[in-house]
Parts: sequence; structure tokens; C-alpha cells
Amino acid sequence: MIDPRFMAHALGLARRGLGRVWPNPAVGCVIERHGVILGRARTADGGRPHAETRALAQAGGAARGATAYVTLEPCAHHGATPPCAQALIDAGIARVVIAARDPDPRVDGGGIAMLRAAGIEVIEGVLDSEARSLQQGFLTRLAQGRPFVTLKLATSIDGRIATASGDSQWITGPEARAHVHAQRACHDAVMVGAGTARNDDPQLTVRGMGEVPQPVRIVLSRRLDLPVDSAMTRGTAPVWMVHGSKAPEDRRAAFSARGVSLIACPAGPGGHVDLTAALSELARRGLTRLYCEGGGTLAAALLSGNLVDRLDCYTAGLALGAEGTPALGAMGLSALSDAPRLRLSEVRTLGPDILHRWTAG
Repeated sequence: MIDPRFMAHALGLARRGLGRVWPNPAVGCVIERHGVILGRARTADGGRPHAETRALAQAGGAARGATAYVTLEPCAHHGATPPCAQALIDAGIARVVIAARDPDPRVDGGGIAMLRAAGIEVIEGVLDSEARSLQQGFLTRLAQGRPFVTLKLATSIDGRIATASGDSQWITGPEARAHVHAQRACHDAVMVGAGTARNDDPQLTVRGMGEVPQPVRIVLSRRLDLPVDSAMTRGTAPVWMVHGSKAPEDRRAAFSARGVSLIACPAGPGGHVDLTAALSELARRGLTRLYCEGGGTLAAALLSGNLVDRLDCYTAGLALGAEGTPALGAMGLSALSDAPRLRLSEVRTLGPDILHRWTAG
């Protein structure tokens, strides 16, 4: 059938916007008539212009009487730009095929109602599950008030991330590391704990993929007891530091002077930054997809708090033994029934390594 074929094309366009369009959803739009594509676009970097208006601009006057395939219900509200539903109406589109409804209270059926009131035929639910999978970040932010969280672990076959001396570069091979960079590129932000920031001095940037928008780099540090002159603060991609309310003022001033955005959060269990509050604040600032690269204490806290939506575990075929650094910190579990369980969704070979992808629920 023609509708799934063109919607799949629109979803492919939308996928290219992941990590580039926050706080807006990554949307794709295809304008078609008699099997010929007249215009196609995704939401532009930074979140606007929207996919529909970009595709309509390509189609021009030929859009009159055509079909528009849109991966998410067209917006119906006046924000920074006029409603996309009205743009489709004004262009003379005769038929709109939509993959998924937009649950944003400002839309939530309003765009569809506008189109139908204008006499436009609307078809809903074409490749709906694929669209919702693509929009997990946007949907999680709306439904749960936090970003979609992907936790990444790169371990030896016995679950270690470093030797007893701290040697960790590199456990996995170049293919797995390249895949990690691709995952950074399709997330809005990359997050690590203070221990990883101190020990590894990571850049947390996307490298080896040409000129691409860089994710926000985020460090959780209760007291901001980190080197001010680090690989991150010397870079140009944005850096946010989430800290406790009692972080020393001189540390705050030092990082602010380096252009770091500071986010104060209340304390949670053990005096660490409250992760639920931190994720809520990151969502309030527009983040929809968050890629967490550790370390073990932060990873364990996210899993214990049921705050992980996807776990990407890269496993290398070497063993480091019990004296090596474990991938996860203490979780305080006494019974198997208390352990968080995830569902295996994908297994992939990456050079000599294996990626196991697990999802919550």
C-alpha cells in the first residue's frame, strides 16, 4: 500500500533529527501526489522551522490537492511559529496521513480537528508504533516530566570497566566506540557522574562523524569538586553541571566564569544529588533524550530508581577478574525480586564486541 511506504520515508527523515531539534519533537513530512514526491523535510536543527512548513515550501503551488504524510499530528497552537495545521490548510492539501497523535495538551487532537473542519481527509495511525518508538524522548518528557534515559555500559565479559589500577582504555574495539559516538549524536545530552569526570577527563563530544551539532555535556557533582580546567570546559559544546544546594560559592563562580551553566538541585539518598529532581529540571530546560555514560555509582542509582528506559551494554571478550572495577556500584539488594529487570530488545555484533540492548517494561 502507498500510505505505509510514504510514511516510512517520513519516519526516516524524522530519525535524522534526533539529538538536533530539542525541545521540539523530531518530525518528518512528505508531500506526495500521484506517487510523486513534491516536498520532503524534517524539523530543522534547533526545532524550527517545522517539517510541514519546510516540505510545503519545497512543494510550492503543487501542494494543492496533494497528500501530506506527517509522523506526528500537526501543531494547532501559536508558538514561535504559526500552527502547522493551518499551513497545510492554506496550502490546499487535500489529504493528511498521520502516524501518531501529539499528546501535548496544546495539540492533543486539535490539529486533526482543524484539518477536518477545513474539509481535509485525515487518516490516523499509519505506522503508529514506529512513530511512537521514534518519539520516545518527546513522549517521556510529556508523560513523566523527565527525558528518556539511555544508560550505556562498556564492560569486560565479567562486568568490569577497568583494571584494579584504573586502566580502561580501551576495553571495547573501534567499532563499538564508533557506535557510541553515533548514539551521542542522536541524544540531546550526554551525562556522567563526578567520579568519571575526575578520573577520565572526558570530552563527551561526537567525533569522527563530520560537522554535527554537539550534545550538551552534563556532569552531576554535589560539591563541584572537579578541575575547573578540564577537557569539557576547554571545548565549545555547552556544559551543564548539576550540583547540590550547598556547593561552595567559589566553585560556582569559577565554573560560571568558564561558561558552564549551573543547575542546583536538592539532595537525595546518601546526600547525593536527587536524580528525580535533576532529571525533572533537565526536562524543564527542554531535554528529551539523555545518554548516560556512568560511572558505576550513577549507573546503579539510575537503575535502582527505575529511571533507565534503555540499557546499551557493550561487552568485550576479555576478563579482568574480581579485583577490577565493577560496572555498577552498590544497589543494596537483598532479594532477586527487588532487582530491576529489563527486556532484551536487540543483539548486535560490533567488530569483536557485542551490543546487548535492553528496554524497560
